[in-house]
Amino acid sequence: MTESSGAQAAQAVTEAAASGNWRRAGIAGAAIGVVAAGAAAGVAIERLTVGRGMRKKARLALDAAGPYGALRGTPGKARAQDGTELYYEVDEAEPGGDGARRRRLFGRKAPAPVTVVLSHGYCLGQDSWHFQRAALRGVVRCVYWDQRSHGRSGRGVEQTEQGAPVSIDLLGADLKAVIDAAAPEGPLVLVGHSMGGMTVMALADRYPELIRDRVVGAAFIGTSAGRLGEVNYGLPVAGVNAVRRVLPGVLRALGQRAELVEKGRRATADLFAGIIKRYSFASRDVDPAVARFAERMIEGTPIDVVAEFYPAFQDHDKTAALERFAELPVLVLAGEGDLVTPSEHSEAIAALLPGAEFVLVPDAGHLVMLEHPELVTDRLADLLARAGAVPAAATVGNHGQPGD
Repeated sequence: MTESSGAQAAQAVTEAAASGNWRRAGIAGAAIGVVAAGAAAGVAIERLTVGRGMRKKARLALDAAGPYGALRGTPGKARAQDGTELYYEVDEAEPGGDGARRRRLFGRKAPAPVTVVLSHGYCLGQDSWHFQRAALRGVVRCVYWDQRSHGRSGRGVEQTEQGAPVSIDLLGADLKAVIDAAAPEGPLVLVGHSMGGMTVMALADRYPELIRDRVVGAAFIGTSAGRLGEVNYGLPVAGVNAVRRVLPGVLRALGQRAELVEKGRRATADLFAGIIKRYSFASRDVDPAVARFAERMIEGTPIDVVAEFYPAFQDHDKTAALERFAELPVLVLAGEGDLVTPSEHSEAIAALLPGAEFVLVPDAGHLVMLEHPELVTDRLADLLARAGAVPAAATVGNHGQPGD
């Protein structure tokens, strides 16, 4: 992708969005994504040679193929510092498990159980932990939440009413609000994927006493402590530089015409599906129903939310905050083929936490917890045992995997 072609595509999206031509805006936006992904020919040929009706039927069949994202817990709501409503769900440990053992040892005033708090990534939601949730259910108390403007949480109040930018620091404060509401006492294990890992780092930066007093373990999955402005997304240097220059302006233009652009997005969904798959997974044989599940989550993120969050990653730098986890059991895990937060970023995190377990997953992309759920769940179970969240002999389920 040359600089001139990137600029021309950006101008096309901006003009189309401004004129209210949603179809043209959607196609031009897709063109940027397809060209940037370096897979335009293959994706376009595939979509043009298969009828739209057949593709729609295939998507509906895939949607019904697996109950991915169907697991639900006890709902709750927390309030962020700006009043944004943050939605979370709690899966309690089963009666007779570790909680019963603590009551026998300590009586009615038994200490609170360990709570695992899982934070999801950009353009995803709490359901992205589907397979880990299926396996951990009943074994340990878990809190799953949707970050502001994602999933079932409310749109950010500061963003919608004041036009304020989103920051990773703000997300760290949101996580603190969820912890205060859903797990106000007792030890914590913090798990974050991608933006969720950055959210955990921001929490540590802003509330070091919480990490010191309550956190007993942490997992950073497919994430970064900073320098995201240097990621090339698998593109040639000239191409990625062009994309970086035009993308913020393109996203702003699209976000200002959100309703029209969403129509265009739906009209060009087939083109976007190929892009989503390329940047989510690395293996060729990923379950089509899982790929479609990921596609639905990402497609469900409104374009104005995409635009609000994107600039925050360029400013993200929480390298210094990682020292808060230096004395704790930590898991750092990454997909070897991750194009969004390359594995080198996880290696850098592990280098700053010499006691951490570092796992590089071959044939895995950015959504490694969906692509290789058994491996990710196994490493999380080991972390929970090391952190004392579950007995070493605890049985973590392996149900809910693709193909089951």
